[in-house]
Amino acid sequence: MKETDALDDYILQHIDEEGDYLKALYRATHVKLLRPRMASGHLQGRMLKMFVQMIRPRQVLEIGTYSGYSALCLAEGLEDGAMLHTFEINDEQEDFTRPWLENSPYSDKIKFYIGDAMQIVPTLDITFDLAFMDGNKRFYVEYYEMILKQLRSGGYILADNTLWDGHVLEENPHHTDLQTIGIKKFNDLVAADDRVEKVILPMRDGLTIIRKK
Repeated sequence: MKETDALDDYILQHIDEEGDYLKALYRATHVKLLRPRMASGHLQGRMLKMFVQMIRPRQVLEIGTYSGYSALCLAEGLEDGAMLHTFEINDEQEDFTRPWLENSPYSDKIKFYIGDAMQIVPTLDITFDLAFMDGNKRFYVEYYEMILKQLRSGGYILADNTLWDGHVLEENPHHTDLQTIGIKKFNDLVAADDRVEKVILPMRDGLTIIRKK
């Protein structure tokens, strides 16, 4: 076993359990979906829940629902009356994801949208307290600018996959690697943006925490 794998196992043994429902969803994600690595998983899921409990948001936005694992973790941390608005652009994902969200203990705290967040979010008369970005990496810059317009002062953005398997270190990504190019542009934009405070955590594939001033 690699040392990193051993450390991962050690961490998971020393944090809160994810619970039977999330375990079942994670297993189903690996059995039935083509890219199960896209699911947040145990460690990041517990972090998302705790972050929500720390800042106590009333309105939360998620871009990129996928199997619903991260959505359930975000909703788990919400107080009564708070709401998660989660967007999935791939309509083929709906048959898998919607039942897991609707049958969960947190269904009354989740609004699940199938469609393009870039088109739908600006039509919502909502000011968000927290946003979790985990959609198409090519459009991270566009997601970011859209979210900032509807994020309250002092609100937070969590951007996932911002280290992108280390590909961000490539000086000249191949012109067809639009995901890496998108992540690098996003990271450079946020680093230079004096509208926000920011820090990157080396959790899983990189997680950037951004606070709007």
